[in-house]
Amino acid sequence: MNKAELVEKVSRKTSLTKVQSEEVLDAALEIITRAVSKGDDVKLVGFGTFSRGTRKARAGRNPKTGTQIEIPESRVPKFKPGKDFRQVVK
Repeated sequence: MNKAELVEKVSRKTSLTKVQSEEVLDAALEIITRAVSKGDDVKLVGFGTFSRGTRKARAGRNPKTGTQIEIPESRVPKFKPGKDFRQVVK
C-alpha cells in the first residue's frame, strides 16, 4: 500500500475528503518525525513505539576498493510493534 492508497482508505473510513485525510496523515507523520528526531518516544498503545536509537561506530569495507573504513556512530529511527499489532500480524 502506498500513501495515496492509505489516504483513500482513511478518507472512506472517516468520511473526510481525500485532501483532509492527506493533511491529517501528513500532520501526524510530521509530528512523529519531529518528536523522534528530538529524542522523544511516540507511544501509540496497541500499535507500537517510535523511538531514536544509536548505531555504534564500526569498521566496514569500501565495496569498490575493498579498503577498510571507519563508519561513524549514527542515530537511527526505531519502531517496536505493540502487542495488539503483533497479534494481528501473526
